[in-house]
Amino acid sequence: MSRARILLTNAALGPLDYRVPAGMAAPPGTIVIAPLGPRQLTGVVWEAEHMPSAGEVGDNRLRNLIARHDAPPLRPELRRLIEWTADYYLAPPAAVLRMALPSASALDGGRTVLEYRLTGAVPDRLSAQRERALARLAGRQGLVRELAAHAEVSDAVIRGLIKAGALGPVEVALDAPYPAPDPDHAPPLLSPVQADAAGRLAAAVNARAFQPVLLDGVTGSGKTEVYFEAIAAALRAGRQALVLLPEIALTEPFLKRFAARFGVMPVAWHSDLRQSERRRAWRAIAEGQAQVVVGARSALFLPYADLGVIIVDEAHETSFKQEEGVAYHARDVAVMRGRFEAIPVILASATPAIETRHQVELGRYQELRLPGRHGGAELPAITAIDLIAQPPPRGSWLAPPLVAALGETLARGEQALLFLNRRGYAPLTLCRSCGHRFQCPNCTAWLVEHRLVHRLQCHHCGLVAQPPAICPECKAEDSLVACGPGVERIADEVAALFPDAPRAIVTSDTLWSPARAAEFVRRMEAGEIAVVIGTQLVTKGYHFPDLTLVGVVDADLGLAGGDLRAAERTFQQIAQVAGRAGRGAKPGQVFIQTHDPAAPVIQALVSGDADSFYAAETEARRLAGAPPFGRMAAIIVSSEQANAAVETARMIGRAAPDDGQIHVFGPAPAPLAMLRGRHRHRLLVHAPRSADLQGMIRSWLGGLNWPGSVRVAVDVDPYSFL
Repeated sequence: MSRARILLTNAALGPLDYRVPAGMAAPPGTIVIAPLGPRQLTGVVWEAEHMPSAGEVGDNRLRNLIARHDAPPLRPELRRLIEWTADYYLAPPAAVLRMALPSASALDGGRTVLEYRLTGAVPDRLSAQRERALARLAGRQGLVRELAAHAEVSDAVIRGLIKAGALGPVEVALDAPYPAPDPDHAPPLLSPVQADAAGRLAAAVNARAFQPVLLDGVTGSGKTEVYFEAIAAALRAGRQALVLLPEIALTEPFLKRFAARFGVMPVAWHSDLRQSERRRAWRAIAEGQAQVVVGARSALFLPYADLGVIIVDEAHETSFKQEEGVAYHARDVAVMRGRFEAIPVILASATPAIETRHQVELGRYQELRLPGRHGGAELPAITAIDLIAQPPPRGSWLAPPLVAALGETLARGEQALLFLNRRGYAPLTLCRSCGHRFQCPNCTAWLVEHRLVHRLQCHHCGLVAQPPAICPECKAEDSLVACGPGVERIADEVAALFPDAPRAIVTSDTLWSPARAAEFVRRMEAGEIAVVIGTQLVTKGYHFPDLTLVGVVDADLGLAGGDLRAAERTFQQIAQVAGRAGRGAKPGQVFIQTHDPAAPVIQALVSGDADSFYAAETEARRLAGAPPFGRMAAIIVSSEQANAAVETARMIGRAAPDDGQIHVFGPAPAPLAMLRGRHRHRLLVHAPRSADLQGMIRSWLGGLNWPGSVRVAVDVDPYSFL
């Protein structure tokens, strides 16, 4: 009899053994359908030696596998990556496997499906929901459920529009092949420094060996053009390439640059894909027909047939760390995938993370530097504005020197960017009569006023409320006041100062899809926007030659709180947004508004002495034993019942190991003590690099029991301390 160990996609289950029926071949990696009670679940055949089961089951008790999917098997390299990720991040292997099998329909054979798009007809009866759907579905095509989700209406509204003829059917072939990129379509003219770096990257691809490489280049130095040559080398060798981007809003501008270099678009992978697009991409990747994939962090776990190079663009970005589900860091997992695949991994950044710099110092990563901007462009001049010595007028947020520079920039017909990492109009609304503050009932957070859409919103759980006309506490009229600035408030100030200057607010609220990002890029390039007011979404990836002025409205914002990476993150963010200025022939200038111009991070930005700043930050981490010189893990205990969360956290704290090496801090209420209706407590584990942190936590938590209503999550190498 033939038996097989199956890892199912149900995260609550460990691996289970099944009988392979006669006539079915099921070597390791085969994607199968297995019975579990009355249900049928997808799973993957695994090597028993790599995936121990909870206990042996007799042959006579095994159930037969039902069938195998018509899909390529998962290669050994991907299976080893799934095992490593589950082990390192203390996650169920099934939860990691689900990231490699994100589309159930992709596992079936070729077929077609009916999607729908606007016909141009307007129904006789036009309700508010139908009107919103017609506005939001312009240029959009998809299944009924996908269109309903995108338009934020019910399926019934979409079906009503189909019946009225406003949406028409389109038959889509699910497995149409992608056009092949041409590595010799439009080779760039590189400077000697760029050509040398590009040649080394191409050689690393051709060597077919594991090699992490840091491509460290100042903003505007042409890092993208350089690593494109590594992609070209992979294409010439008949292999696949993966480019990871930190935000899907960056996908569209990247696709255009890629198409200009290689003649066709790459295959995109991100959360905004339609189901049919996701299925088509997955199968093409697994079969090796999709040669270049660009996507968000989840693209890292796709089943590439023959991967030749991985590129992590803007590798310092904290958005590469996933906070929900499997709490992995895509930068680090990319390096491990490169190791299992025996291929180079290129980490491109103008402001590399201290962890990456440390790997270079240890000799584990190779470093290639691009010290100057491409084409003779100069880095912008950076000036700090002391908000104590030169404060903005009362009720305003832009200091006089920044307002003056903004006026001069607009008078020259150039573009400006004002950066404030705070969405909405104001972070807090309160009553001036009784002091009542509007707080989210589900989270320990204030409701943010969004004046453009007339609502109060929690940015943690998504709760939306209408701003009341009177104070709900004291019933006073006209007593509600917005406190502090968000990007919408800055936009209002710009409108009052420069009413004729076209403005655009750029946040995740306004650029929620690649298509919206593409429209923003088009308007900027056409000169339809004079002033951009944006959050961190505009700090990276964009290249606008006429953008010559950048103003950082509040440089102190990111330095608040107890985050060990606060100074480094602030430096990276401001350096990146400053890098948007003067990228063409016109010189750029940057103004940083701060209450503490003597702060080391501000001094480093103004002087351009990044090396000294990083050296001081690195030494401070070394003395504290903080990453990368020590290791950390967070244990987050949450429950809808406050007492259950407290008691479980205390029980975990009392059972903490005491071996002299590992230090456990807490439990204590998390800074976000309530999130989405769950009370939260945290313990922070600090250990030396040599300690078996994961083994210790497994042993520690594995011997404890807590109520089913309590959730205990472990975050290895945490980036968020909320």
